[in-house]
Amino acid sequence: MATSSISAPTPGTAPLATERLLLRPVRASDVPAVTRLWTDPEVRRHLGGPVTEQVVRIRQRRVVGAPGVYAVVRTSDEALLGLVTVEPAAREGETEVSYQFLPEHWGHGYAREAVAAVVEATLLDTPTVVALTQEANQRSRRLLEAVGMTHASSFVEYDAHQVLYRRSR
Repeated sequence: MATSSISAPTPGTAPLATERLLLRPVRASDVPAVTRLWTDPEVRRHLGGPVTEQVVRIRQRRVVGAPGVYAVVRTSDEALLGLVTVEPAAREGETEVSYQFLPEHWGHGYAREAVAAVVEATLLDTPTVVALTQEANQRSRRLLEAVGMTHASSFVEYDAHQVLYRRSR
């Protein structure tokens, strides 16, 4: 996978480009698609269910231009496919990468391509990157393994069995 030639980007501020995607800060015009990510039961199946209306309203005000939040856009038609988020020192001091994509874009390799680009760029500035998913989310686990992350631990959190993956420089 091609990643941006930008060296050591600040998460969420420096766009990244791959062969098929542009990862850039969220724009106001993205908010309807991003709102779907937070409210779609299929997207949220392994993420604790749809977000409440009150939380959605708060997130809508904060997501535009938020540091560390990449809108994943297909370059061929500028469709917003999903989000990849980088949170420095999120989990016991380690930088965490998370992602969510609209169901109609699943199965095309877009999430793998986007997450790989973000992980590579993030590792320029931090020694390790972690990602968390539910143990039952086999698709997400395969994605994390495909981008070079390895299973580091298993535990129960949010009343569900979770797995933590890690990748080091």
